[in-house]
Amino acid sequence: MNYTGLIIGAATFLTIGAFHPIVIKAEYHLGTKCWWMFALAGILFTIASLWVDSFIWSTLLGVVAFSSFWSILELFEQKKRVEKGWFPKKR
Repeated sequence: MNYTGLIIGAATFLTIGAFHPIVIKAEYHLGTKCWWMFALAGILFTIASLWVDSFIWSTLLGVVAFSSFWSILELFEQKKRVEKGWFPKKR
């Protein structure tokens, strides 16, 4: 049996699930000015993905990289959700 697909699928699911509250907390505490942190993380994870020999680890690092890049968009979307009153605003 080959568990590679299940491992990658489960790890992708967990990564996306982990990034959701990270984006919410980042926007709450830092606002959208922290977008560069997600960009830097994405670049670093992309580089790591290119240098790792293991197929599974390279793929998982790539998933984290692109989740970091996607979080930049979500950070600005989260700001809009806060403005609509769907999430609390920091006072």
